[in-house]
Amino acid sequence: EAGTAGSAGPGGQAIVWRNVVLMGLLHLGAVYALSLVPRAHILTLLWAYFCFLMTALGVTAGAHRLWSHRSYKAKLPLRIFLAAANSMAFQNDIYEWSRDHRVHHKYSETDADPHNARRGFFFSHIGWLFVRKHRDVIEKGRKLDFTDLLDDPVVRFQRKYYKSSVVLMCFVIPTVVPWYLWGESLWNAYFLASILRYTISLNVTWLVNSAAHMYGNRPYDKNINPRQNTLVTLGAIGEGFHNYHHTFPFDYSASELGLKFNPTTWFIDFMFWLGLVTDRKQAPKEMIQARKERTGDGSA
Repeated sequence: EAGTAGSAGPGGQAIVWRNVVLMGLLHLGAVYALSLVPRAHILTLLWAYFCFLMTALGVTAGAHRLWSHRSYKAKLPLRIFLAAANSMAFQNDIYEWSRDHRVHHKYSETDADPHNARRGFFFSHIGWLFVRKHRDVIEKGRKLDFTDLLDDPVVRFQRKYYKSSVVLMCFVIPTVVPWYLWGESLWNAYFLASILRYTISLNVTWLVNSAAHMYGNRPYDKNINPRQNTLVTLGAIGEGFHNYHHTFPFDYSASELGLKFNPTTWFIDFMFWLGLVTDRKQAPKEMIQARKERTGDGSA
C-alpha cells in the first residue's frame, strides 16, 4: 500500500497510486458492464442483485452492527455466513473494517477519522482510499482496544485466508453460478455479477461516509455532522439513519425501531426468530425522546 514518494494529496498525505489506478479501472469496468445488461439473461441480473444483497449484509449486519458495535450476538453458523458475505464485499477483512470504523466513531470529523467528512464529499467518499492514512488515524487507533475482534475464531480465520476468500466469494462464485446453472457467458457473468455488483456495493457503502455526513436532517443531535438520509437508507439497506446511529451507536437497528425501511434490521430479527441471534441492544423510547428534545434540530 505504499504511496509514491514525492506525490502528496490533500493534507500532505502521500498518494497511493496503486489504489487510484485499480479504482479507476474498476469503475471503467462497471461502466462497460452497463452495456451488457440488455444482452444478459434475466436470471443473471437477478443473481447479481442477490449477490449485492448478500454483499450488503456482510457489511451492514456483519462488519458494522455485529463486529464493530457489538450491538447483538450471533451464533457460529450466522457468523460464518456473515464472514463469507463480508469477503464477497471485499472492503478489507472484518478486523480492519471494524478497527477503522471504531476509530471513525470515536474521532468523527477530525483528522483521526479515516474518512473525515470535513475534508469534502470526494475525500469522505473515495479520496481517503487514494492517500495514505493521516498519522492521527494510526496514532489514535493504536489507543483503542480491539482484542474482542481477534477473540472470535471466525474473524481470525477470515483474516488469515482473506485474499483467497475474496477471490472465491467476490469473483469466482458470482461468475461461475450463472455460467454453470443457466448457460450465461462467463464474460457477462463476470462483468455483471462481479464487477458491476462490486462497484455499486462499494459506492453505496461510501455514501454512508459521504452523503449521510452532509445531506439530511438531524432530529437526534444537531451538533454532529451525520444526518438522516433516505436515499442512502434505500441503497445501503437501512444504514442511512445516520444521525440516529451516531447518537446511539450501540442500537442493533441503527435506526429508531418502527422506522419505515431497514432490511438489515429485518434480517437480524429473522435470525433472532431462527434462534441464531441473541442480546439485541436497543435505545429505550424514553431515552430517544429525551435526546430529541435536548439536542435534536426539531425535524422529527
